[in-house]
Amino acid sequence: MRKGFTRHPKDDTPKVRLKNYITPAGLQRLKDEHRFLMMRERPAVTLVVQWAASNGDRSENADYQYGKRRLRQIDSRIRFLTNRLDIAEVVDPARSGVDQVFFGATVTYADSKGVERTVSIVGQDEVDPARGHISWISPVARALNKSREGDVVTLRTPGGVEELEILEVRYVAL
Repeated sequence: MRKGFTRHPKDDTPKVRLKNYITPAGLQRLKDEHRFLMMRERPAVTLVVQWAASNGDRSENADYQYGKRRLRQIDSRIRFLTNRLDIAEVVDPARSGVDQVFFGATVTYADSKGVERTVSIVGQDEVDPARGHISWISPVARALNKSREGDVVTLRTPGGVEELEILEVRYVAL
């Protein structure tokens, strides 16, 4: 042991976790990916690694080295998905009687130039800009939060401040 160095055990108290809000469809996609990795991908790669290891010298065995690297990637993704599923809080966006913007809302707004955009506010694991799905913690979603049709909200961006007019708020299954 080095002089003047003291080891302290790791703290066992759980870290505070933020909620992982997610739609039912998003939760199903995470579960499907987790199941695929556990039942199909990982066993298949494990067989390749076993075969490659049986060929002898592992130091120059590209199949073995690639397989081991791929297994580490798969295991890392499985750990990530398991953690996200553990803290998932499902919010169904198909609800009625809500006229304010919250998680799961599909919002149509116009910027100061009159350009209309429609976005759906979803969980962090469901973001897809091409489909107009934005994270509930994104700057646009935060600006839209709690607004109603006809409201004008302020969006602060690195390029400056922009006014957004809320044209429509609806809740539909995604």
